[in-house]
Amino acid sequence: MHSFSKRKTKPPQTDLRGFIMWEGNSVLDGSPIVCVATLNTENRKTGAMVQTWIIRTDMSPIEASKAKKDDAICGNCPHKHSVDGACYVNLGHAPRAVYDGYKRGIYPQFDMVKHGQYLAHRHIRLGAYGDPSAIPFEVNAMLVDLGVGHTGYTHQIEHKNFDKRYIDICQVSADTPKQALKYQSMGAKTFRVAMANDSLYDTEIECLADSKGLTCIQCGLCDGQTKNIAIVVHGQRKQNFKSSLIQTVEVN
Repeated sequence: MHSFSKRKTKPPQTDLRGFIMWEGNSVLDGSPIVCVATLNTENRKTGAMVQTWIIRTDMSPIEASKAKKDDAICGNCPHKHSVDGACYVNLGHAPRAVYDGYKRGIYPQFDMVKHGQYLAHRHIRLGAYGDPSAIPFEVNAMLVDLGVGHTGYTHQIEHKNFDKRYIDICQVSADTPKQALKYQSMGAKTFRVAMANDSLYDTEIECLADSKGLTCIQCGLCDGQTKNIAIVVHGQRKQNFKSSLIQTVEVN
């Protein structure tokens, strides 16, 4: 006997822009933060994924970066803006817009009964800005179970408050070949940012967005389970990436 094929469903039509998935104190440093899931994106690299944003509730992403109070959402990531890192996210664009929308109250609190249908047929990107591990694991695990596929990345495996269950659903970010091997030995699938003249390990493949021109929806390998991925550093701040400086920034 054979199983019935799954029906392909179209996304329900809605004027909703997104939902508050969780709000509370950062797992990383206890500051007030919120996780917002937005339904629409213009990100051509990812494709039409639901995007989650982890931001402070008491100040905009730009203000948090300038005040060096983005540890709440970025933890000990060496690429964050507050330490003049190579983070490719433009804080004045989508993160600021999500923060402004949150302050205006345009995002309702997510209710599974009322809103589950808007996420159930979707691919979900955990942490378009902010580290997924800044919020409780159960929130992201629910999103992973609800969607039809996901991507996620965490830079917090060395953080004292890191929930090791994130290794099962997120790629662990590595900034040197040595880091990648270390994290792989801990059971993680890694996502390594490499210098232009670096080489790939036999255990790694190049990001298929770069090598094949695929979107993240088409690829789907960055799910914390499938492959170790490497990508050449990119973005407007790529000149700030220096492997020799990695791990010099710590969070106490």
